[in-house]
Amino acid sequence: MATVLSSQAQRSATPRSRSQRRKSIQGSRWVPFAFLAPGAVYLLLFQGFPLLEELRMSFTRTSLLNPSVSEWVGLDNYVAIFTSPAFQQTLRTTLVYVIVCVVGAISVGLGSALMLNSAFRGRGLARALIAVPWAAPSVAVAVIATWMMNAQYGIVNRWLDTVGLGVPGGSILDNQTYALPAVLATTIWQLFPFCSVVLLAALQAVPQEVREAAMMDGAGRMWTFRVVTWPVIKPTVALLALLMTIWSIRRFELIWIMTKGGPIGATRTLVIDLYSSAFEVKELGTAAAIGMVGVVISLGVVIASQLLTRRAERKDL
Repeated sequence: MATVLSSQAQRSATPRSRSQRRKSIQGSRWVPFAFLAPGAVYLLLFQGFPLLEELRMSFTRTSLLNPSVSEWVGLDNYVAIFTSPAFQQTLRTTLVYVIVCVVGAISVGLGSALMLNSAFRGRGLARALIAVPWAAPSVAVAVIATWMMNAQYGIVNRWLDTVGLGVPGGSILDNQTYALPAVLATTIWQLFPFCSVVLLAALQAVPQEVREAAMMDGAGRMWTFRVVTWPVIKPTVALLALLMTIWSIRRFELIWIMTKGGPIGATRTLVIDLYSSAFEVKELGTAAAIGMVGVVISLGVVIASQLLTRRAERKDL
């Protein structure tokens, strides 16, 4: 009899111990770190170590022809690039490219999102088609844009000639004045659908009854947008601006295929300069220094974004 009672007591105690063990595991403070560990290990192996190696290489004179041999030169690479007029022009071009891409893509994306948020026949088809430029590979977009702007058979040149705005010589991408605007227009055309889709999702969160109440009270469209819609979508716009800035700083394939940074450096951004220094001039140390400048700029953008976001949150409290 005692044996039976003891076995029953053990069986009744077993589920409790298991549940207690499960609760103790779920309540452990190490659980979040366990879930974050795989991602942290991946970033450390494939991002952290290469970044440290790039930082080390930026203080050396290393040639692509013999990368195993390097000479420590300290800050010479940084002094050389920052005193170079060509690199200063690269920084200005990068700044213009980033600002125009961010402002242009978000502005066009917001306008198209507002239109797609309204009711009209064929809205579902329009929402599907607008994502095509974003879904297309950047290489294909760059090649098609280059063909369209070709001096001999490009449709863009023919249309500009028809309206009396033809480019002298017909070569848009070989013209120092028009090459950067052409690359910017192509980039914005590819980027704005992503902004449009994200902002359209944000617009769905705007309370429809509040918007209708404002319209019934006699508020105009601009006032309704500024007071009702904008406060809801502002955090999404800020996040898009951050993403677009980082993506624009590191964009390579579209610019390289269309112009290779030319003509005469008119479209030469940081990433193009890095690639050219590494694989054309074959100076890995200089290329690493340029890459670290890009990393510092990107980190500065992220930190500034976080500070502005926190300041905005304090004002809203």
